[in-house]
Amino acid sequence: MAKFKLEYIWLDGYTPVPNIRGKTLIKEFDKEPTLEQLPNWGFDGSSTKQAEGHSSDCVLKPVASFHDASRTNGVIVLCEVLLADLTPHPTNGRATILDDPDTWFGFEQEYFLYKDGQPLGFPAEGFPKEGQGRYYCGVGYSQMGDIAREIVEEHLDLCHAAGINHEGINAEVAKGQWEFQVFGKGSKRAADEMWVARYILARLCEKYGVDVNFHCKPLGQTDWNGSGMHTNFSTKYLREVGGKVYFEALMAAFDKNKADHIAVYGPDNHLRLTGLHETQSIHKFSWGVADRGASIRVPNSFPKNDWKGYLEDRRPNSQGDPYQIASRILETIASVPLPK
Repeated sequence: MAKFKLEYIWLDGYTPVPNIRGKTLIKEFDKEPTLEQLPNWGFDGSSTKQAEGHSSDCVLKPVASFHDASRTNGVIVLCEVLLADLTPHPTNGRATILDDPDTWFGFEQEYFLYKDGQPLGFPAEGFPKEGQGRYYCGVGYSQMGDIAREIVEEHLDLCHAAGINHEGINAEVAKGQWEFQVFGKGSKRAADEMWVARYILARLCEKYGVDVNFHCKPLGQTDWNGSGMHTNFSTKYLREVGGKVYFEALMAAFDKNKADHIAVYGPDNHLRLTGLHETQSIHKFSWGVADRGASIRVPNSFPKNDWKGYLEDRRPNSQGDPYQIASRILETIASVPLPK
């Protein structure tokens, strides 16, 4: 028997963006435990805006587990929060979302690395002498600095060791800005892995004395890009049948429901979706082939393949909840009848 460090993590009750919380349970097992072997646990909900002090016990229900290569015998245990009667807590956004394992999601998580209140590489006051442009997919100390790449590479390795389908990294348009991508089949699986990848990144940055800034426009209304979480999606029908008629009906539904999408696509999105810096205005909906200024970008391959494949919704922002984003996309897709 070996002692395993089980890091139970969950989303708290803060709004509009929940924080990831975590605490460690030590249990003995013959080998790394399966999800079915992990017990429910509890926490003080009065310290996380999920309960009052006079009735503060909340329940943690494991829903996914991941190998934690940063700790000896470590396991990351992703949990839903339940009430004492084991029903979903009001802050539990995962329990009630739509899910479809045949709908595939790819999240592109952008973020800034911050130190001492500034993006990595920024001077103590003001902005770098060179504006954005050469930092995108850049190489070299003057562009990347000395620790950012070390962080993103270690994050990639930790995610792969955890079994997360981390599909790539790149430096982004602004100095100190990066992106990683996570792919999953089904909204819950894809969103689970994105939340755990966020957790791993934030925890990793502790030892570097660096913060992860997920705000969609941390540099305000300047000529520097904001951060998104572009969401790629593909249903079985889009991959196998498609067709221009169905695609246009789908885009009409996205246009009709644009306000409902924006409502769950992350806070402060009006600061980011201005029509500038590779965005469409928050008040409009558009689609375009290879158009990064559209609400939905249609890859060049999509019309060439008889309007089959995947689409990219560019409106979700970097603080958006992937559970709610994927569920809203599924809801709009479900509203469109399939051609007979």
